[in-house]
Order: sequence, then C-alpha cells, then structure tokens
Amino acid sequence: MKVFEKTITVSKNDIDELNHVNNVRYVQWVQDIAKDHWLAYATENILENYAWFLVNHFIEYKNQALLGDTLLLKTYVPEVAGVSTMRHVDIYNAKNNQLIVSSKAKWCLIDTKTQRPTRIIPEIAELFD
Repeated sequence: MKVFEKTITVSKNDIDELNHVNNVRYVQWVQDIAKDHWLAYATENILENYAWFLVNHFIEYKNQALLGDTLLLKTYVPEVAGVSTMRHVDIYNAKNNQLIVSSKAKWCLIDTKTQRPTRIIPEIAELFD
C-alpha cells in the first residue's frame, strides 16, 4: 500500500471567524490530495478512460489547526474491490505529529465514455499497492 504525502501551510484564507481552519477547507484538502495522488501515478491512457466519483465521505475532526501551522497530509487506499475503493486521508500537525483530521471516503471508478461504474482493472489497482 503506497502512502502519498504532501505538506501545506495554513494561510489566512483557510481561517474562519473562530481563528482556526474552516471545516470546509479540510474537505477541500481531502479532495485535493486524492486528486494529486491519482494524477501522480495514473498513466495518460488511464486518465483518458477512467475517473472517480465520490460515493460517500466521513470526516472526523480531532484537533484544530491555526494560521501558519504546517500540515502533513497522508492518503492511502488499503483495498480495491469491484468498482470501488475506500480512501483514507489523515492530516497531521507536522511540528508535533498531532492528528488533526481523519477521513474515509468511498470512491467509485467510472468509465469516462459511458459515465457508468466500471470494474477496477489490475493496472489501476496496482497504482495503490
């Protein structure tokens, strides 16, 4: 199982009226790292023929992040089955390794031409090993 990581720094635009990161921003970051992970490994042929559709999403807020904090985002896909995967995303404070957010999301693979769910081919499953 490959773990894909990236770091970001909390900016003024990420902060809400309570002076911590707005919950909506975490949702955006979860989506962004899923996309970055996919684009980092998928071939041009795969990108041309397949895309992911979000089926459901669970996010648990554990701690707050504040302006200037450096966050470490980690994502991985522990299992691929049929037409879907369950993607995990954890967001940590990079300075003290404190878990800020934990997310699980079910994604369904679709054929870009038919716009219908399609079985995950081995070539795609291998991208997450």
